[in-house]
Amino acid sequence: MADYDLAIIGGGLNGASIARDAAGRGLRVILIEQGDLACAASAASPPLIHGDPSLLEHRRWWRVRTRLAERERWLANAPHLVRPMRFAIPLHPGERTPSVLRAGLMLYDRLGAATALPPAQTIDVTHHPIGNPLQRPFGIAFEYSDGLADATRLVIANAIDAAERGAVIMTGARCVRADRADTWRLAVIDRGHRRVITARALANATGAWAQVVNETILRQPPLPRQLHAVQVNQIIVPRLFDTDNVYVFQHRDGRLIFASPFERDFTLIGSVTRAFTGDPAIVAMPAADVTYFCSVLARYLRAPLHPTDVVRAVSGVNLTQSMKGLPRDGVLLFDHGRRGAPLITMFGGELTTSRRRAERAVTLLTPFYPMSPRWTATARLPGGDFAWDRFDIEVNAARERWRFLSEPQAQRLVGAYGSRLTGVLGEAKAREELGQAFGPELTAAEVRYLMAKEWARFPEDILWRRSNLGLTMEAKDREALAAFMASAA
Repeated sequence: MADYDLAIIGGGLNGASIARDAAGRGLRVILIEQGDLACAASAASPPLIHGDPSLLEHRRWWRVRTRLAERERWLANAPHLVRPMRFAIPLHPGERTPSVLRAGLMLYDRLGAATALPPAQTIDVTHHPIGNPLQRPFGIAFEYSDGLADATRLVIANAIDAAERGAVIMTGARCVRADRADTWRLAVIDRGHRRVITARALANATGAWAQVVNETILRQPPLPRQLHAVQVNQIIVPRLFDTDNVYVFQHRDGRLIFASPFERDFTLIGSVTRAFTGDPAIVAMPAADVTYFCSVLARYLRAPLHPTDVVRAVSGVNLTQSMKGLPRDGVLLFDHGRRGAPLITMFGGELTTSRRRAERAVTLLTPFYPMSPRWTATARLPGGDFAWDRFDIEVNAARERWRFLSEPQAQRLVGAYGSRLTGVLGEAKAREELGQAFGPELTAAEVRYLMAKEWARFPEDILWRRSNLGLTMEAKDREALAAFMASAA
């Protein structure tokens, strides 16, 4: 008998989502990730949970409606990690006309009719805070509703839920060989030790490495599609706007660039995609893309944005089927039958539809062994058992219980852990009870929690994936954090 029903290679968004879905259906699951969860393309994913209004220009009505339905599920199931936002499109002369934008957003509201979010409206920016950072003579903007997510914490939350449903999550473990017969036999190097794992089915969810893993580790025939490696780039700069709106800037080339609030004091700008060649583990943003972002915003903002303003550049690589036109929402391949045990290969796709992709992937295995019905559409992620419009109430409740928290601190903690914040702070009555402090935000209690419950091993795991505190933490606090984690390991 095999050790597991399903082994998954890759701990990004697709791999963690598959693990959660499969574990919840009663399968014995193991996920193998050679680095940290969400450490590659998932960390560079645009944080949008949306129907993508630009698809309306291509008459993809059903695709938009499907994505809007997923947006509602995210708001209901992960209200701490996915927040509704108002998006503002300043009308630039010579770009999309007012009538086209107005009609498109009206249709967008109709396709998402089940939502409780406010509808689109036209804003006179000459008398509205949205217009404060904009050049003149911008007169109007169109405002509509969509969502923003913490992409890396969504990956972590999926992995936590999978583990609580029985899945084994192995980080820092590398699959070096997989032999396919009636079952899969995987050779894994885990913390320097070699072990053999058997599974009745295998999922290759290694993102940009999917093709290489398929050919060199799994030793299977080449993937039967024309694939391209694509680099996704975003930048983080000091906060540009006083409002909490997400600005959508149109450029001359037809691209839409989003500028969203990020970690209170910053703005996230993105994204730009380009063809990529080379090792996906070594990816850096070209200077031309930074210049491109600055040139887009220069058409709109009063205060110019310079490349020297960039605090952090975020890049990742994934695979896609198309470099032109509209790519599909990820690629899902299924190989079974005469060649031996089932093999799922999944890569690409956006954050909004990740739950749905995983559901489709696991459903492909239903002919091979019994499992429970589909379930993730209505199941809340860990920490998400409150209504999305009660986020501020949860923050106030946290400040009432832990009176030493400032409002920004409570917002960050509730935004990360939701209703599970007690597991981090316990019954502490004063900040000193949480142990050593690493700057004004991070404490030893939170670090221990992340190491024990969320597979954090190194400071980077905490500073850039389980939080974004790396943006503000000073060097001395980073050194203290590294020493603490080394002693606590």
